[in-house]
Amino acid sequence: MLRLSAKRRSADTVIADLRQEGSLKALFPKVRGTALDTVFLNTAGGLTGGDRMELDVSAQEAAHVVVSSQAAERGYRAQSGEIAEVAVTLRAAAGSRIDWMPQETILFDQAAVSRRMNVHLQEAASVLLVEPIILGRRAMGETVRDVHFRDQWRVWRDDALIFADAIRLSGDADALMARAATGQGASAMSTILLAGADAAQRASALSLTGLSGASLIDDNLLLVRLLAEDGYALRQQMLAVLARLSDVPIPRVWRL
Repeated sequence: MLRLSAKRRSADTVIADLRQEGSLKALFPKVRGTALDTVFLNTAGGLTGGDRMELDVSAQEAAHVVVSSQAAERGYRAQSGEIAEVAVTLRAAAGSRIDWMPQETILFDQAAVSRRMNVHLQEAASVLLVEPIILGRRAMGETVRDVHFRDQWRVWRDDALIFADAIRLSGDADALMARAATGQGASAMSTILLAGADAAQRASALSLTGLSGASLIDDNLLLVRLLAEDGYALRQQMLAVLARLSDVPIPRVWRL
């Protein structure tokens, strides 16, 4: 379990409170800029059936937090009936911003992972959410013939639900993604959501190709779906999109 609260101090954002237990640890690299850069690390090395992982990040009024992960998360083979559960809660107070940009989650054959993302925004707060998924490592000849993956997102602004999304992959993921109506052979995908007053302006700067697309749900809410042949191609797409959706530099761990 990892809980972080950040506050504004003069022009910078600093740690207000930090609690970490079990395999989740937080690192705070020194980078230029006024945001608090946070890198979380799962010292267990991955997720398997029965694991429970909870992350709770709060940005107090006018604070800015950028969250990433030290490495790609891995969903390993689970025993029958066991599921790894991940719960992420983000809270952004008035005028604050959270950039949630973990590296990829790689799902291996027979992985079972259920993830919930709950985001609570107050007036004039903004959030950028990025969650990339890779189905096996195609370059190593890996296949994903049996997987269970659920991903549920809920975003509220001032207690009103403004966005709800759910993805479910069950069974032969390679066969499912090979279909024309799903992935046309893609093995990597990413969901990106920007909730903020500048969403419409940011949307106009996007240039997407192939099977990827964007939807401006309203002037304050932009959804982007990316599909790619493999993890490398997905990373290149994400870097291009994130450069247009955020004014902060891409986390350094993404470039290592």
